[in-house]
Amino acid sequence: MSHIHQFDHHAMKTTFMLRIVAEDAKLAHDVAHAAIVLLDEIENTLSRYIEGSDVFRINHMQTGQTLFISQTCYDCLRLAAEAHEHTGGLFDITLGTLIEHQKNKTSGSVPALSGTLSIDPDRPRITCVTAGREIDLGGIGKGYALDQLKALLEDWGIESALLCAGASTQLAFGSTTWPIELSGDHNQQTINLNNQALSASGIGIQGSHIVSPHKRRGPDYNFKRAWILQPSAALADAWSTALMLIDAEQLRTFEAPQDTLYFETPSGIHTLQKLQAMLPE
Repeated sequence: MSHIHQFDHHAMKTTFMLRIVAEDAKLAHDVAHAAIVLLDEIENTLSRYIEGSDVFRINHMQTGQTLFISQTCYDCLRLAAEAHEHTGGLFDITLGTLIEHQKNKTSGSVPALSGTLSIDPDRPRITCVTAGREIDLGGIGKGYALDQLKALLEDWGIESALLCAGASTQLAFGSTTWPIELSGDHNQQTINLNNQALSASGIGIQGSHIVSPHKRRGPDYNFKRAWILQPSAALADAWSTALMLIDAEQLRTFEAPQDTLYFETPSGIHTLQKLQAMLPE
């Protein structure tokens, strides 16, 4: 008989939780150990705060310098570029200086963006065309890590699990269905997660930490929280960030599947379809 074996590990400034469905407890422990090792390797590659990581080295490149990076970082950067295109530019990993300014509530004027980076489309290397641009993978890195953990667990023969990066992104695969609660300030809603990723962003815990690529005085958020379901945890992670920056006009013609988005407004948690019906003419 299969049991749920739970393992927790702190990484990427959050607590990852692995809920592995397996008959063999030793197998569950062994695969969890391998997953934790992989998770630490991903953090040591993608964190902008760890000296010597790929992202740290990218952020310290000089004009004209070319840097070969790991396949892990390269794949995550390519996914981020894809998310940038899909979200109409709302998701942007090259706002590192603005993110630090807003998160730290630094006094003075907002720093101007400068510099250009170029990703090689054929091999894992990046070129600093002009220095000054800094990347931050905080809006996609946790989701990317969950996708990699899923692949690892499947390679080990695990057929079902729920993988969580704190409360921000959750990824379920296999036959087990997991009830997940969307918690707002005034009401809750339960959804069933099965072979999908759920990601949430909001300003309730970290405050105004999501930076708009289009506004230099800080964004005016239309929602307190937003959730999205996607097949990929990485893209769900990126999309949930972008959703916090969507304005009412964009919502009117938004093309995502109606039942895969939820938003918290002062009147409660609503699907995209219901929210669109509530918009003034």
